[in-house]
Amino acid sequence: MKMDIQPSAVQTLGAPDSLISNSGQVQYGHFDGPVKSFGLEHFRYTNVMDKPASHLARHFHFKQFQFVSVVTPRYVIGVAIADIRYAGTGFCYLYDIKANQLVETTWLKPLAMGCQLADSPWAGRAQLASGKGRVTIEIVEGVWQLNIDTAQIKAELALTPMPLSLPMAMCNPTGYSGWTYTQKHNGLKVGGSLTIHHEPQPLNRALAGYDFSAGYMRRETSWRWASINGYQGDDLLGLNLAAGVNETGCNENVFWVNGERHLLGPVHFAFSRAPESADDASWQISSQDGRVALNFRPLNRRQEKLNLWLLKSNFRQYLGYFDGEIRDGLGRTHRIDNLLGLTEDHFARW
Repeated sequence: MKMDIQPSAVQTLGAPDSLISNSGQVQYGHFDGPVKSFGLEHFRYTNVMDKPASHLARHFHFKQFQFVSVVTPRYVIGVAIADIRYAGTGFCYLYDIKANQLVETTWLKPLAMGCQLADSPWAGRAQLASGKGRVTIEIVEGVWQLNIDTAQIKAELALTPMPLSLPMAMCNPTGYSGWTYTQKHNGLKVGGSLTIHHEPQPLNRALAGYDFSAGYMRRETSWRWASINGYQGDDLLGLNLAAGVNETGCNENVFWVNGERHLLGPVHFAFSRAPESADDASWQISSQDGRVALNFRPLNRRQEKLNLWLLKSNFRQYLGYFDGEIRDGLGRTHRIDNLLGLTEDHFARW
């Protein structure tokens, strides 16, 4: 038995072994687990005039990124590795909750040289390394492992879902002839070893979530995003909400309660980008069907702005506290009270 609770209007499909069939057909919709292969060699990518895309276009238009967030009672760790073809980029930040301080290590690899990404969300290895340190994400039969070796963090971590818990996995059409596959899973237990500033950290209350996104995404895109991994009373909660993210048809909004997956409807993000208020003004995240009503109070942020010839990125990821309510697929209302999490506001031209 799989723990998959959802509104009747949303149906999941069995995860295909290959996202793209031998005939070139892309499988769209929500799946009950990770796909084992993308089958990129079968994809018939065309330009907007319905002509076969060039080999250069097939290479440079494919984007992929992986992100992991780890939350302990004292720290939040965020790790990202991205291959946007023109460059390989990544970061590893450490947020001290009590001190409200954030330090980070960043990487930038022209033409993605030295940047490795996993072949699929089922199995593979992603890595970025330099003299500043190394981050590695290993996926073995859908289970994620995170290794970090930086000046602040030494970690060998395994991210384990609760028994029978399902990820959110989906594929949507993107732009004129592209597609985007997204897989996320929150509320994961964390095992292994974690040392921060040479001090071993307990992991009995540590939680994690991940993001695997890949495909022929839009050249210019933007998204708003919210994520929670935390305990509310006796319940272990995970939350992923987004608006944007190359979506056409489906959305990636999902709520996990003690491992049970509850797919949600579309949500709206209301917040300010005004310089005088962006860092401390609250966000409101709500759904038209009334199942999601959240308030977010930012405490700190990681920001990056790139304004280059081929690439542009305006990235702000906030750490802060959520309050409000979420109604799951069984009609139960869950109160969110001062629960630590993340939001993000991102524009990208890649």
